[in-house]
Formats: sequence, structure tokens, C-alpha cells
Amino acid sequence: MQEGSRTLVLGSTSRYRRELLQRLGVPFDVAAPEVDETPLAGERPAELAKRLALAKARAVAARFPQAVVIGSDQVADLDGESLGKPGNHDNAVAQLNRMSGKSVIFQTALAVVCAETGFEQLDLAAVRVQFRRLGAEEIEAYLRKEEPYDCAGSAKSEGLGIALLEAIDNDDPTALVGLPLIRTCRMIRAAGVKVL
Repeated sequence: MQEGSRTLVLGSTSRYRRELLQRLGVPFDVAAPEVDETPLAGERPAELAKRLALAKARAVAARFPQAVVIGSDQVADLDGESLGKPGNHDNAVAQLNRMSGKSVIFQTALAVVCAETGFEQLDLAAVRVQFRRLGAEEIEAYLRKEEPYDCAGSAKSEGLGIALLEAIDNDDPTALVGLPLIRTCRMIRAAGVKVL
């Protein structure tokens, strides 16, 4: 840790978020947020992502009050319906069939909290992804090769999943992978963590 900089904790067990945060070269710890991720009745995808990101950051900050804690959550938004992690092959096939030829918004929420100072910020990166029309054989081949069952929307744009897409439109290139690093840098600096 650099002098004058607060300890940073990633409130997530996602290996994707951990790998992204490592890019910044800032030392950090990882803690499981232990938050119920069940959507509330009628909750829109963006609101679900924001609520969960903040709940994760607050839960971990309660255990590490002096640290700056990052919480994040991503929800795929298909015509206003939340699509989470498929969890298995059959669910992934169903998700990709539904998203075939459609525009999906991946809502990636980011919360940064420091309980000791009262610092709390929340932001949302909305990434519009246009899926190609996908055939059953393509979907099956992709899923067998990449097994993206732990990814919202069943596709990894940072891997072979890019072949399923026609376009990605966003303002924070790592947001689709699960942690918008431009926003992360801005928010953790504001909370007292030195990035450079």
C-alpha cells in the first residue's frame, strides 16, 4: 500500500473482476460479500444491478470499516427483463437463443464505500451489445468450447464470445467483462486510494 492510501478491498468472488482490478497495480484484498442476489418483484435490470452492487460494498465495508470497498454487479437486460448467470448448459442455450439477433444492454453497476469516512458512490455503465443471428450449431459449439455458465448473458466478449456479436457500444471498455475500470479509478481515487 502506498503511503497515505487506504486499503482497498474487492467485495466479490468473481475471478473476472479480480483479474481486471489487478490491471491497476494497486494492492487489494478480496472478500465475499454474502448478499442475497434474488431480484425483487418488478425490479428493473439497472435497478437490480445498482442495488446489488451497493449491498455488496456495504456488506464488506461493515467488516472492513477502514477500507475502501468495491462492490459490483452485472445484469443482462433483454427488453427490460433481467438475465443473470445461466449456471448450466441448458440455461445458457436458452439465453443465447433468446438473445440471437437482438440488442441486449449489460447493466454493470459499481459501488465504492468506506464506512469509516462515510464515503459512498454508485455508478452504472450500460453496455449495448448487438448479437448476431445465431444458429443452434454455433450456440452449441460456443458453449462447449468456452462454458460461460458463470457469466450474465452466457457470453464472454473477452474470449470466443466475441464471435457471437455484431457490435458493442460503451464508454468504459472493461464494463462488459464485469468491472468498469475508468469509473473504478475515478471512484477509488475520490475515496482515498492512490492509483498512480
